[in-house]
Amino acid sequence: MKKHLFCFVAALFTLPCCLTAQRYTLSGSVRDAESGESLIGATVYCLTAKTGTSTNTYGFYSLTLPGEDSLILAVHYLGYEPQLKKVYFHQNIQIDIPLKPAALSIHAVEVSAAQANDNVTRTQMGVIDVPLHMVKSLPAVLGESDVLKVIQLLPGVQSGNEGTTGFFVRGGNADQNLVQLDEATVYNPNHLFGLLSTFNTAAINNVTLIKGGFPAQYGGRLSSVLDITMKEGNDKAFRTEGGIGLISSRLTLEGPVKKERSSFILSGRRTYLDLLLQPFLPKNIETNYHFYDLNAKINYRLGQNDRVYLSFFSGNDRLRYKQSGIQYAVGFGNTTATLRWNHLFGPKLFTNTSVLYNQYNNAIEALQSNVRSDVQSGIEDISVKTEFQYFPAPEHTLRFGALFQHHQLRSEGDARFNPGTKPNGETPVSQIPKKTFDEAAFYLSDAFQVLPRVTATAGLRCPLYLADSFQYFRLEPRLSLLVGLNDRTSIKAAYTVMNQFIHLIPGTAASIPYDIWAPSTARTKPQWSQQFALGLFRNFRENRLEASLEFYYKDMKNQALFKEGNQLVQSLDLDRLLSYGKGWSYGAELLVQKRSGSLSGWLSYTLSWTKQQFAELNFGNTFPFRYDRRHNLAVTGNYAFNEHWSVSSVFVFTSGVAFTVPTGRIQVQNGGGLFEGNYFIYESRNNVRLAPYHRLDLSASYKKRRKIFGRYYDSEWVFSLYNVYSRRNPYFVYFEVDPVTDKPKAQQVSLLPIIPSFSFNFKF
Repeated sequence: MKKHLFCFVAALFTLPCCLTAQRYTLSGSVRDAESGESLIGATVYCLTAKTGTSTNTYGFYSLTLPGEDSLILAVHYLGYEPQLKKVYFHQNIQIDIPLKPAALSIHAVEVSAAQANDNVTRTQMGVIDVPLHMVKSLPAVLGESDVLKVIQLLPGVQSGNEGTTGFFVRGGNADQNLVQLDEATVYNPNHLFGLLSTFNTAAINNVTLIKGGFPAQYGGRLSSVLDITMKEGNDKAFRTEGGIGLISSRLTLEGPVKKERSSFILSGRRTYLDLLLQPFLPKNIETNYHFYDLNAKINYRLGQNDRVYLSFFSGNDRLRYKQSGIQYAVGFGNTTATLRWNHLFGPKLFTNTSVLYNQYNNAIEALQSNVRSDVQSGIEDISVKTEFQYFPAPEHTLRFGALFQHHQLRSEGDARFNPGTKPNGETPVSQIPKKTFDEAAFYLSDAFQVLPRVTATAGLRCPLYLADSFQYFRLEPRLSLLVGLNDRTSIKAAYTVMNQFIHLIPGTAASIPYDIWAPSTARTKPQWSQQFALGLFRNFRENRLEASLEFYYKDMKNQALFKEGNQLVQSLDLDRLLSYGKGWSYGAELLVQKRSGSLSGWLSYTLSWTKQQFAELNFGNTFPFRYDRRHNLAVTGNYAFNEHWSVSSVFVFTSGVAFTVPTGRIQVQNGGGLFEGNYFIYESRNNVRLAPYHRLDLSASYKKRRKIFGRYYDSEWVFSLYNVYSRRNPYFVYFEVDPVTDKPKAQQVSLLPIIPSFSFNFKF
């Protein structure tokens, strides 16, 4: 009897071990079958076990499943032919899955997305994967396809001034957006003073915008994360791709260093705007403006479990302008470098370690009225980060890591007066010494299944700010919750706390605007925000039509603005020039999108309010944020008639931005030319709104496979019209006094009328 009892107890305790032993892990990567590029966010779903996962930022996946004679895997990725794979499963195995790009037939593209419902089943909310094919096909100003222009068409995102690439997310300022290229920070992602972004779409593999429910691995900004990943390069064959546009041309080279083991990509773009403008300028004006950007990346597979990447980016703008009595020279640009190492410790544990470098410089030189002024500013970072991802089960993922950043900020100004010119006792232009500080962060997040239809992601980020004489330590809890009502409907909620240790301070020097990044001090506290979000997600027509409705409330503290009448160039003590306050934003966002088929595109609508309050500004009263727009509507569409012809359109409508209008004026004798004998009286900030903004853009493209010198290549002509009905949208408003009636009159300045453009693209 005792012997039987012992055997029963032993069997009882060993049964879980036996059951556990019957579970095995399937892992590997999903890649483009033609180029070897990693496919980020591809779905790997086991039809037999009715569970699945998505590939991470490096195309890696891991699934732990019960062992069976065979399992059926379904692998999906938008724009690629789906693949069904039968796997015999009696041990841990590693399988790399290649997917073929969908054929040019519209039906094939539609099938590839038929069963994708990641937007419903993914716990994280406030995340939008930007489709690159839409970025390249939508109409673009001056013929340049632009990632940041497309970002402005998404719900919760407000654009800046007309034609610019600046964006403002859920009531946040431009400096509250973390823009990353291969994990390295890009502080000023603009060309042509904001009209174009610095990102060459030919070199981009993936673009993701996060505006709420931030994962624990992201921090340092309050409002959004724009995560951009560069292509790795074709590891199977050499390819050449290029384009000739209205103001610039680009060329991309990629291919294997060692076939199916190492590859490279080199992509460059330069404008010839300086050459086009020169013949039309008056003889008394000399100007020279150009920009360029260069992307380079190489990767090498050391073995089945190790891979290293080295990427580089540089983008610069240069302007020189000379007219009688006036000379300007402006230069700004970014440089980044990323060295990454991916390692698999096993089928369930993935790690990435990165060493990052980024630099941003901004320099202005001006000569006007016998005064020469120079202003230089910049920021330089060196960072080291490591992250681990552990996949114990399909419904359970652990992510933890650490980051260390060394920041070096510099800003200096100098004014030199010609002999005989008196400074009149004015304070010289500021000369701010170099400042350094360190930033570290530790984070942990756990994504797990609470109930069969309830999943959660809980995380904690702990940032630390270290300066010479003080430090800040913060806790940032993160929580996301998903309740699945059925396979195509879910409700999501999220709560996030964020901190930001640097501030972007606008200034003016010699009538040219510039921005300076300033660190937190004992007086200028780190910016802080907390955000609540709730959303309903629903798919229709076999997941071909995706819809979401999100509500959010964001509270922000320790916001910094200049006190009335102060400028950065007038004092060495920046803290004493700033006023501190709070802000809050709330609203609703609707997104309906169709990603595939002959007709694709999306409709986004945002209803929002953003307000600020500063004790030393506007008499302590609440005032609207500069880019507080009540209504924001964007409709995009792309229709493919056949494999050759397609048309695209964009329609945008937004409420007018807020600006400050004087409520009175005082005439002053001998007031001088600056005020024209008048001082205007301002009683409240942002008290009037500009007229609503709206425009329609159209484009058409023609693709054809051609032959030259006995070799086939793909060609594409793109014709576009920006602002089709030439709407005179307000750029800014200024006031002048009518010399006849002696009454002030508002004058509206509009920049961009209807602009036709074209480009020719080719690919060998």
